[in-house]
Amino acid sequence: MRPGLVVSSGAATHAGLRRPLNEDAYLATSPVFVVADGMGGHEAGERASAAVIAEFAFSIGRAALELDDVRRALATARERVEELSTSGNGRAGTTLSGVVIADVDGMGYWLAVNIGDSRTYRFADRELEQITVDHSVVQELIEAGELTPLDALTDRRRNIITRAIGASSTGDADYWMFPAELGDRMLVCSDGLTSEVSDERIRDILGTTPDPQRAADALIEAAVAAGGRDNITVVIADAVSVASRPGTLLATDDDIDMNTRPREAAAGGGR
Repeated sequence: MRPGLVVSSGAATHAGLRRPLNEDAYLATSPVFVVADGMGGHEAGERASAAVIAEFAFSIGRAALELDDVRRALATARERVEELSTSGNGRAGTTLSGVVIADVDGMGYWLAVNIGDSRTYRFADRELEQITVDHSVVQELIEAGELTPLDALTDRRRNIITRAIGASSTGDADYWMFPAELGDRMLVCSDGLTSEVSDERIRDILGTTPDPQRAADALIEAAVAAGGRDNITVVIADAVSVASRPGTLLATDDDIDMNTRPREAAAGGGR
């Protein structure tokens, strides 16, 4: 039986122009497409993001995951990151954002997960929609009407997050589940992209670069050209075959291979 959702993906990462170490990590193999942005300094962030990605890598090869699968992976990842913090690696922590392939009665679904300020977007019908909501000080100020989205881009508190995996945070992840549609393009990225490249430019690249790997590379290049002040990671997952109802598969190519908001107060960390 073919899966309810088949994905073609691309991914790229870059340390940026000002950071000596790339503390980002990612996974872009079905059924998991996620980005982790580490923090903590002295290689703690690099180890934290890698530890989280390693837990999700155990799911590679499965046709789909359930919410409980993601929660279990996150719980184990949190334990691994906390172990780093207690073994002399500093205040290790990381964000996590992305989507996994889910299945409901044979139909393909996206299950999005987020903790921190990395982001997941959906690009469809030439519209770019931010699925996740940042766990950050500036996002809370925006929601309280004390800061505009434009001002948030340059606010000195923009790198302070309110939830993380590790970094003394106990805040939970947020989840969203929604049916996949043929032509969906999911973008997952660390804030090194969104702090340098406007939504308009991101939309333009996603809309004019059909190949997911080339699109990921182009977004990285745009962020580096704009200053590259942080680590930059991009994962793109395109829905190329989607079962709209049990027994029915919509596809762009029959031979495509699989590669494939409630808030809680929590201590966070600045990066």
